[in-house]
Amino acid sequence: MDSKKTAEFVKREWTESVIPSLMDFVRIPNVSPAFDETWDTNGLQMQAFDLVTKWAEAQNLNNCKIELLKDAARTPLLVMEIEAHDSEKVCMLYAHIDKQPPMGVWMEGLGPYEPAVKEGKLYGRGAVDDGYGFYCAITSIKAIQAQGLPCPRIVMLFEGCEESGSRDLPYYMDKLSDRIGTPDLICCLDAGCGNYEQLWMTTSLRGCVAVNLTAQMLMEGAHSGTSSGIVPSSFRICRELLSRLEDEKTGLVVPEEFHVEVPLSRVKQVSAAAEILGETVVRQFSFVEGGHPVAKDAPVSEHILARTWRPALSVIGCDGLPPTRVAGNVMLPFTKLKLSMRLPPTLDAPQAMQRLERILTSDPPQGARITLEPVATGNGWHAPLEEEWLNEAVHTASLTYFDKPCAHMGEGGSIPFMGMLLDMFPKAQFLVTGAAGPGSNMHAPNEFLHIDYSARLAMCVAQVVATLATKKPGEAASKDAAAVDAGDRKSFLESFQQSGGKLFFVGCDCGTAGCVIFDQGKEMVCRPVKQLKTGGAVVK
Repeated sequence: MDSKKTAEFVKREWTESVIPSLMDFVRIPNVSPAFDETWDTNGLQMQAFDLVTKWAEAQNLNNCKIELLKDAARTPLLVMEIEAHDSEKVCMLYAHIDKQPPMGVWMEGLGPYEPAVKEGKLYGRGAVDDGYGFYCAITSIKAIQAQGLPCPRIVMLFEGCEESGSRDLPYYMDKLSDRIGTPDLICCLDAGCGNYEQLWMTTSLRGCVAVNLTAQMLMEGAHSGTSSGIVPSSFRICRELLSRLEDEKTGLVVPEEFHVEVPLSRVKQVSAAAEILGETVVRQFSFVEGGHPVAKDAPVSEHILARTWRPALSVIGCDGLPPTRVAGNVMLPFTKLKLSMRLPPTLDAPQAMQRLERILTSDPPQGARITLEPVATGNGWHAPLEEEWLNEAVHTASLTYFDKPCAHMGEGGSIPFMGMLLDMFPKAQFLVTGAAGPGSNMHAPNEFLHIDYSARLAMCVAQVVATLATKKPGEAASKDAAAVDAGDRKSFLESFQQSGGKLFFVGCDCGTAGCVIFDQGKEMVCRPVKQLKTGGAVVK
């Protein structure tokens, strides 16, 4: 691939076509179904999908079939299929079109649906999460075709329900299974980056369980002057219950069953990432004056592990408390909290949900009525070992377009879809990456896309996909990959039904003793030991 031509092509497309269309996309408030009860009748989802579909059609990709699906009571799915050109490989690219709600007050001059370009950044809801991913996927393939290079068969999936747990995606994938086939490479463009100076590969994603916790002490409110001192406060009961999960002084999750041992190879990658990022890991967040991280004096590597491999509890919603401007002297009958517990990538999420329910509902403090309503359960994801060709391809691409090598790091968020894909395609390679870097504020006010970085990311994706196209069968493949018969593959629906925790995580991960296999979070050294190249010599 001619890197100069690729860079010139993508920069031109980004300036003349991508950013203007992405700004139009930002203007549409197509909030994900979990946050909009009228999503199926207000027309906003279809408005967004119509916009991106028309843009995709206008790109005139060679041998491309474009289909917008919208089955009854389902969110839309845009499917693009491109015939292979001088290649026997298959590549799947994924991004999502739905958005998070505005979530609070934006800075002056900015708004969630009022796109603005300032200092090389495009501000607006859905710009980086994950509207850019749609344009990145298509532009990368268009760049390959512009040079007449070999290209794998391409399957692109753009869903409308990721922010609501991808609840409709397994249905569509089961329906499209024959058309999807078996990808050799899966590119997910909904992740993040540690900085804006090099390509980043996401090596893991945390799982998540979310619940509504209600503590009720009274059938109705009572005057606080007559009831306080006799009636326990439901808010205090919630505080006591939360202390079972989290040390309020340190912010650390207390029960050991929510922790896992971090693989040695990931610890080493975290150390390397810490050297690259330094204090940016902490400084990217807008602490108040005097505010500091949970672990104030911890090394940077520990901050990274805390957000990628450690469990963490967040209170993300509350009912039962009136606004302060109208609050009176009333002992409130109940307090309801929405809790989000991030889980280590290899922890079984359904089991974690059961433990959470047991911890919070057993032995109710002072006889309170405690109810726990499960909201969401999703496993994390731990990437299989990169084959040699992919490892070389990402480093080459990063050096070419950023002049720095590719870096690796886990992400603290969740992408429910990834666990299902790992289960369905255990022999596939994964390129999970994205443009959500420091300060980009996905899910929060003032979300932005770093324009130059996202363009360079598209160049990198193009080069990696072009490299896949010319890879020969068995070339530079992992010698220790587990053989999986096609007949043993589960259906997409079966896989999704199990994605709450019954997925079988298999993959090699180089440790000091050799390859390591991960099975439901357990670690063991495999045989034969993978050959590692060191200084030209081969160590067995």
